[in-house]
Amino acid sequence: MYNAFSCLKRHHTQTVVLHYDKPVKINKLKNNNLMKLKYFTVRILFLLLLFVQSSQLFSQKNKDEIPTTLEELQTAIKAVMKETGTPAVGLTLVNKDGVVLTKTLGKADVENDIDADENTMFRIASVSKMYVSLAILKLQEEGMVNLKDKVRDLVPEVEFENPWEETSPILVENLLEHTTGWADFDIVDYAQDGSKLPLKEAINFHPHSRVSRWIPGTRYAYSNSGPGVAAYIIEKITGQTFEDYIQETFFSPMGMKSMTYFVDSEVYKKHGAKLYIDGNRAKMWNILYRPSGAINATPKDMANMVSFFINRGEIDSIQVISEASLKRMETPSTTIGAKAGLEDGYGLSNFSSSYKNVVYRKHNGIAIGGLSDLSYLPEYNLGYAVMTNSADTEAMERISNLIRAFQLKDIVAEDAKVQNLSSNKETDVSGYYININPRNQRFYYLERLFNAQKMEYKGDKLFIKNVLGETDSKTFIQPNKNHFASPETKKITMVRAEDPIAGTVYEVDKQVLKPISGIVVFGQLIIFALWVFGMITAILFGIIWSIRFWMGKIAGGPNIWIRLWPLISSLFFVIVFITFSSGASDFNAVFGNVTLSSITVMVSMIAFALVSLWSMYYLFKVRTAKIKRLTYWYSATLICLHFLVTCYFLWWGVIGVPTWN
Repeated sequence: MYNAFSCLKRHHTQTVVLHYDKPVKINKLKNNNLMKLKYFTVRILFLLLLFVQSSQLFSQKNKDEIPTTLEELQTAIKAVMKETGTPAVGLTLVNKDGVVLTKTLGKADVENDIDADENTMFRIASVSKMYVSLAILKLQEEGMVNLKDKVRDLVPEVEFENPWEETSPILVENLLEHTTGWADFDIVDYAQDGSKLPLKEAINFHPHSRVSRWIPGTRYAYSNSGPGVAAYIIEKITGQTFEDYIQETFFSPMGMKSMTYFVDSEVYKKHGAKLYIDGNRAKMWNILYRPSGAINATPKDMANMVSFFINRGEIDSIQVISEASLKRMETPSTTIGAKAGLEDGYGLSNFSSSYKNVVYRKHNGIAIGGLSDLSYLPEYNLGYAVMTNSADTEAMERISNLIRAFQLKDIVAEDAKVQNLSSNKETDVSGYYININPRNQRFYYLERLFNAQKMEYKGDKLFIKNVLGETDSKTFIQPNKNHFASPETKKITMVRAEDPIAGTVYEVDKQVLKPISGIVVFGQLIIFALWVFGMITAILFGIIWSIRFWMGKIAGGPNIWIRLWPLISSLFFVIVFITFSSGASDFNAVFGNVTLSSITVMVSMIAFALVSLWSMYYLFKVRTAKIKRLTYWYSATLICLHFLVTCYFLWWGVIGVPTWN
């Protein structure tokens, strides 16, 4: 939900919350995301970009033993906390009979040695979005709004751009299923403090990202803007502030006495857990649109929230919202994949998360220095919520998997009762693919480079993995030419569909994949690798050349300038890299505002492009000069690489664009 460029975790780069709070699977986090950036090469470029993303928050690489009792579960969680340095954990487990466990462990404030207790409040971040969808569904039941209503008709004063508005208008359900085509928050949005802003002012602040990049209702792309606009619709319909309406309609009936959107409330000031990144105190970040991720809650509050979903909208024998509305909330409906039979995906602020042979419904949250996960199994009347005051996604992954293993220790055997699906390679889909529904449009040029996917058959199964050799891969069996199912859950988790713009695509794990030539995939990676290698060698050679020139062993004129121009280009880009690296700890504040660092990046990128273009001209100009051929061709190669990279950056609008705009 937040821009996680400012928060790099131990062995994954936690990127973007640019939007971040990118929904994440317990066993496979992407993006994110454009949510986290998991490829080592991206660090070389800007330490940027999520994928979603995703970035794999909940893939269990650490095999913890399955606890069989509540005592063993708590002991196992404490062991994870100690191993990962997680200060505090708040958790609750719920079943059909009620609350099984509500517990806080560890320190709410490390510096002052304050223990977490039953009143300690944690940030639940994007789990907050669930209340936006619940409110819309509640108002729909009362006949005050409809998911099929046009957003333009409801709130014409809200600025957004949809080139297909006449034939494919943005509907309320598109806001909640993230199918508007809008990109997620930009850096400038994440740099703003929304703790006190009225919602309408927040929405008016920076509407530039609310532009449909494809036909609404076709592709999913996580965006914090959609739920914010939906919350404003709620305000306009009810005549109340969004927070007051949620308090009156949900928090109070559900017995949530301390749950709040406001960090300046007395209860949060007194009981709010301090937030940490790699053991260091994190700066409090308040999302611009509070409805999209500002809630703070105790484990007891979360127990009531989980119970609400398990009891199918009933509180104390009162049906607050119908089960039919909850089922709609849990059902992805608007993407081309959903219409083609996809059973996996994001509904109304609610998405699927497979674990062994079952599929949880859930939402997770990622804030600076805090993580949360609310998951439940309607068919088994089980659920849980877990929150930490740490940015360590590995710890959250392991703790969530421990809870799931404990809850399902007697259920996973049901797998044998599920009818098997035969493999059917009626259509060969092996090849290379690129994602065409990026969460962060600003950084899509990086995703195209480093997130190409490869599909290949091994025996009777289809595998998808990142071409850079990511260890985690997705596995499918193929019941027919258009559907691909999970071998464990037997649910349709990938489908072949027809995108009205891109043609034949495959929708899987919230990605829309389009076929791409392997030559393009590896050609781009090879050029990038040669470019980085060339810059490194140019800087090393530059030291030697300087000494030799000073000693009079290298002539002036073309002999020295043919070396200097590509070196100067390299140095400008190194300045960009160093500037981004130095500001990574507070990325949003540094680059979402006019600062020395953000200006330096913009000016250096322009200088890099200008020198690269000039170098091409100079290379042609001195082609007949008396220069050692080896030196000439070395410089010519690097100059050409700089030129290609400059053209790529210009094509994707990277050169000269202020990060604060």
